[in-house]
Amino acid sequence: MAQQKMVKEEELQQRMIKDDQSLGDLFSSLAAETGTLIRQEVSLAQVELTQKAVIVGKNVGFLVVGGAVGYAALLVLLSAVVIILSNFIPLWASALLVGAVVGIISFFLVSSALAELKKTDLAPHETVESIKEDAQWLKDQVS
Repeated sequence: MAQQKMVKEEELQQRMIKDDQSLGDLFSSLAAETGTLIRQEVSLAQVELTQKAVIVGKNVGFLVVGGAVGYAALLVLLSAVVIILSNFIPLWASALLVGAVVGIISFFLVSSALAELKKTDLAPHETVESIKEDAQWLKDQVS
């Protein structure tokens, strides 16, 4: 009976040693987990920003190509308008009139496109939320 009691006390002490890690071990574990968490958050931010950059880059590429093709077509059409108008007013006046109208239209199109590009949100919202959650988790672990 005494021997069983002694064995049980030893088992209890071993369990307490396992359960009661030293403060240094706990902080080492916390530091390692925090480092891993930070690396994962940085990786998530990179992926999210890369995805957004690919979308913006693709759309800018389409904008450039479309603009170049449209520019060529526009030059041909504007030349035709200048020629047609030169039958009614002097050639220099028709070119000036067409140039002014095209300039005004161009101003409004560029202004509209710039306003839409400014609305594009490039912030990695998912990563920011995840970092906030991680900070809260870390505060809970420390306290």
